Amino acid sequence: MWRPRNVVGLVLIAIGTSWWLVHRAPPAPPLDPPAILTQVRQLNQLASVQYKVQKVVAIREQKQPVGSESILLILEATVEAGIDLAALRQGDVSVGSNGSIVIRLPDAQILHVSVDEKQTRVWDRQKTWWAPWIPYSLDLEQRARLAGLDEAKQAALQMGILRQAESNAMTSIRGLLGLVGVKTVVFVPGSAS
Repeated sequence: MWRPRNVVGLVLIAIGTSWWLVHRAPPAPPLDPPAILTQVRQLNQLASVQYKVQKVVAIREQKQPVGSESILLILEATVEAGIDLAALRQGDVSVGSNGSIVIRLPDAQILHVSVDEKQTRVWDRQKTWWAPWIPYSLDLEQRARLAGLDEAKQAALQMGILRQAESNAMTSIRGLLGLVGVKTVVFVPGSAS
């Protein structure tokens, strides 16, 4: 004897089976390392992190025969880091024994350092008051900017920008390969050669 509960149960099973047949995942495509290498290389230079660094730069220049000139510059720089994926070689992408994709990434590096002109300014510039005939140096501010860029780059390195760039790049690559059906991506240490 059929009860209403049995009918409801059979209907739910039929609906669930129909839904599963319509929405089941298609079979995973075969993993092809050369095709995956091409996909990853298309990212080219993957700038995966950007730091804003502010530095105060002071330079004092001695003048001949006497006196000095000084500048105090407040510089804000943008430091971008990432991975040059165009450097990947054929052997840097392979299929692991468990079907995962294994990638040996190039080392993360600083890709670009630039001055934020809107936030950079000369705070103070002076020359010796008792030697007014000595002209201002035309390149003192430029030298302060170059020194500030180098200091900003070193500060970003000390803050761990390369570690973060590598981590962000791995996340981006996993996301890209996930879009083409790759389930597991393993990154191995060591730079690509």
